[in-house]
Amino acid sequence: MLSIIIPTLDAERELPATLDCVSRTGFASEIIIADGGSTDATPSIAAEAGAKFTATLGGRGAQMASGAMYATGDWMLFLHADTRPQPGWNHVLEAFMKDPKNRFRAAYFQFLLNDTAAAARRVERLVNWRCRVLGLPYGDQGLLISSEFYDLLGGMPPIPLMEDVDMARRIGKKRLLPLASAAVTSAERYQNGGYWLRPAKNLLCLGLYFAGVPPRMIAGLYE
Repeated sequence: MLSIIIPTLDAERELPATLDCVSRTGFASEIIIADGGSTDATPSIAAEAGAKFTATLGGRGAQMASGAMYATGDWMLFLHADTRPQPGWNHVLEAFMKDPKNRFRAAYFQFLLNDTAAAARRVERLVNWRCRVLGLPYGDQGLLISSEFYDLLGGMPPIPLMEDVDMARRIGKKRLLPLASAAVTSAERYQNGGYWLRPAKNLLCLGLYFAGVPPRMIAGLYE
């Protein structure tokens, strides 16, 4: 059984397509929308799709932790509202989940952006390098993990930012594997923030986190 947990905040533009993508195969046993206080149509979209809904404040980490509390699946897939797995993703996840060696491992999708610009390919290569060398996939690559392993690690940290980095570090590079499948993420934040400036800001935030700056302070800079 697979529970898909999607953190949302005013996600009415992206959420319908993502819900359609992950529900059309019928592979997931449940989809949980973990909302952070949306004022748009996000709650009604979740209801129309038959998804479970939970709301909590405190940032994305708290939302994902709350969603995981309500999950009943043996495995969980954390997925951003603007990230859509490519066709065949369910078969790749099924193979990973069935392998006993992966009981205490986790996995992530290969990163793609929905932009044909050369700058988008540069960002994708940078992300692939970060994952390969540092073992740090971000939340927009999804995270597949067994409920047993998730509980053993202490769960998702209820912090407003860097929850994905915190989780990846606790899982460990050797236990965090790339899936033979990609997920396409919206390039809007790169298009709006700049294909050079946005990665630079992400790198700065990562450096501040490793230096011990509290995530709440980093979140202010990120926003």
